[in-house]
Amino acid sequence: MSTHTPSHTAIGRSSAQLAAGIVAVVFLVVGVLGFIPGVTTDYDQMGLAGHGSMAMLFGVFMVSTLHNVVHLIFGVVGLVCSRTAHAARLFLLIGGVVYLVLWLYGLLIEHGSDANFVPVNGADNWLHLGLGLGMIALGLLTGREGRAVSAPHTGGGGR
Repeated sequence: MSTHTPSHTAIGRSSAQLAAGIVAVVFLVVGVLGFIPGVTTDYDQMGLAGHGSMAMLFGVFMVSTLHNVVHLIFGVVGLVCSRTAHAARLFLLIGGVVYLVLWLYGLLIEHGSDANFVPVNGADNWLHLGLGLGMIALGLLTGREGRAVSAPHTGGGGR
């Protein structure tokens, strides 16, 4: 006989908390990997910020010191938010919107201009679209959990 609600896992965390925690850890890992030569190609050409940074995470995604630090900060914020179901859901929803805005930003700017301070390229744009949609979907799919708590089954009563 279980006394916890079905919306929570065996360790007492909601799906939103688990999803936010996993997303946060991925951001932390990516942020760290961005500083590792070999994983990041042309590491010696990494700039502080801007389109002049030629470093490429996995040889595909443009990164700079600023870009990597933003991933690390986003990961820390996600871990903090994953402590409660409400904050975890907000992290997923708001973070998803931020990534959709970043996707639009990447589409609208000239990648060779000073406006590309993050920096981003075409691969980053597709990744940001996927992250934005994925995070919003996770926030919406895990959002209704824990709102209606049913009374635990006592085993009493007859047929």
